[in-house]
Amino acid sequence: MKRILVTGAAGFIGFHLSKKLLERGDEVVGLDCLNDYYDVELKYARLAQLGIDRSQIEAGVLCKSTQFPFSLIQLQLEDLAGLEKLFQSQKFDVVVNLAAQAGVRYSLINPHAYINSNIVGFVNILECCRHQQVQHLVYASSSSVYGLNSEMPFSTAHNVDHPVSLYAASKKSNELMAHTYSHLFGLPTTGLRFFTVYGPWGRPDMALFLFAKAILAGEPIKVFNQGQMIRDFTYIDDIVEGIIRVADRPPVPNPNWNPAIMDPAHSSAPYHVYNIGNNQPVQLAEFIEAIEQSLGKKALKELLPMQPGDVAATFADVSDLEADTGYKPATSVQTGIQRFIDWYRWYYQA
Repeated sequence: MKRILVTGAAGFIGFHLSKKLLERGDEVVGLDCLNDYYDVELKYARLAQLGIDRSQIEAGVLCKSTQFPFSLIQLQLEDLAGLEKLFQSQKFDVVVNLAAQAGVRYSLINPHAYINSNIVGFVNILECCRHQQVQHLVYASSSSVYGLNSEMPFSTAHNVDHPVSLYAASKKSNELMAHTYSHLFGLPTTGLRFFTVYGPWGRPDMALFLFAKAILAGEPIKVFNQGQMIRDFTYIDDIVEGIIRVADRPPVPNPNWNPAIMDPAHSSAPYHVYNIGNNQPVQLAEFIEAIEQSLGKKALKELLPMQPGDVAATFADVSDLEADTGYKPATSVQTGIQRFIDWYRWYYQA
């Protein structure tokens, strides 16, 4: 049994990861500030699945689950003093940092939120891991770092120097900051570039959630780039399986790393970056058709141009993650969408 800190534990991926870790017998401490970027009621409902009562959360105390070896602390990553106290008292074996300000388009509106959470907050996590000798820091990066790269599939060996949103830039910054700490202090760090995660308990600002809600309400859905967008949609269970496989395998220095051939995913330090995707990109129009089939209802479509900060296509090369950990995504888009729709109908009584 390991003691694992999961930041962003009330979030979409953090909730599912915490649940899976608890099921296999780990002790999990969840950290979340429960901000209102999207519906806080959904975050309360996720935490209820982990045995955390809403009255505990509203009382502002350290919350203890009634069902699992799980506790929740409400804290912002920017609160260095609070983080230091938490790390000193808990002595974590592994830290999985999923807390961040998410969303590409929102970064055009509120850039400071990304600097505070994704940059200041992340260096605080690095400092706490360094001083408390954490065995492995796993952190969320994003497929957005590939930016203007048009070479498919996206490989971690590719250059990622041309992001097209501040969100993407903040995630690339995380990778650079992590490498510095791996190099200077020997802190094992692994970054995971997530590719369009979807599934039950998902984020309301993501496409699948927005589409299902609008179609059921008989309202038009916004289809950007005339439906020609291509995404490597990755089901939440496959994402969580990948995170756990990586978390159980701290990186070691690569003895074959050649500074004359700068492979950004490896290093002479205990550092690694992986793509974690489905490896089967789907056109947005096909994705919408699968939603229509699951709902048994046609969508009204408002065709729109590409939005600032977006990229036309994503496609993950996951060969190194598969070779190192045995990771193999197993959920088809049709199956994943049906599971989401079943959950959505249940949760919203739709």
